[in-house]
Amino acid sequence: MDALDRVVKPKTKRAKRFLEKREPKLSENIKNAMLIKGGNANSTVTQVLRDVYALKKPYGILYKKKNITRPFEDQTSLEFFSKKSDCSLFMFGSHNKKRPNNLVIGRMYDYHVLDMIELGIEKFVSLKDIKNSKCPEGTKPMLIFAGDDFDVTEDYRRLKSLLIDFFRGPTVSNIRLAGLEYVLHFTALNGKIYFRSYKLLLKKSGCRTPRIELEEMGPSLDLVLRRTHLASDDLYKLSMKMPKALKPKKKKNISHDTFGTTYGRIHMQKQDISKLQTRKMKGLKKRPAERKAEDEENKSKRIKKN
Repeated sequence: MDALDRVVKPKTKRAKRFLEKREPKLSENIKNAMLIKGGNANSTVTQVLRDVYALKKPYGILYKKKNITRPFEDQTSLEFFSKKSDCSLFMFGSHNKKRPNNLVIGRMYDYHVLDMIELGIEKFVSLKDIKNSKCPEGTKPMLIFAGDDFDVTEDYRRLKSLLIDFFRGPTVSNIRLAGLEYVLHFTALNGKIYFRSYKLLLKKSGCRTPRIELEEMGPSLDLVLRRTHLASDDLYKLSMKMPKALKPKKKKNISHDTFGTTYGRIHMQKQDISKLQTRKMKGLKKRPAERKAEDEENKSKRIKKN
């Protein structure tokens, strides 16, 4: 049995708190990412990992030592690091003659690799190369995806889901306008993925809504899709399963249309419409001759009954 798999009983209160933090929860913790450098990573790949770590802070762990592993051949070391550091996302950088400037981005489910996608770096501009002010640590980015491939092709659709998971940050209930500070823009065009990072500048516009300008902040990457390792549909569906306690309770007799309008159905007992009191109108009043004829009919019915 692996040392990380056996049941460990805490001996101190600190160890007990540590184990409780890692227990399964209804509302899971913020997903952390580990950035791992391969055994033959060059300066470009190392700088990419550092820049991505700067964007991910404080929800990331950067491994500075080189780790000789191949994610597509053997995933045990990635799963070991995931369990050790409690990270469900990873980015692995390597470089060789066959696949130069290589990045592998992926995610875990139950400390096992769910899916991962290999990307090749064709062009890179670092955070240090663009001389302007940067966003503070821990800022939640806005994510924009452009290109039909993200909605049509299965590999690109899964890549979009993976990038959202990787960069989304913590879930927030309210948004402040001044807190929208930077944008991550992904464009899929002609078999390439263009990754750009912009700082959001709020300028005076003469009205309540400010004028928005985008200033490139870095890093900037031109990527190309290489190998993919995608989870099966059943496993992917299982990983996205929501606990019963978090599912909203279905309200009876309430429906919604495509525009979000709420419709309710009310159940009532059968009404006798003949006894319904309506508004009296002159036009609906009976004439004296009609009233006299109706009285005579009622009298004749009474006589017959007697």
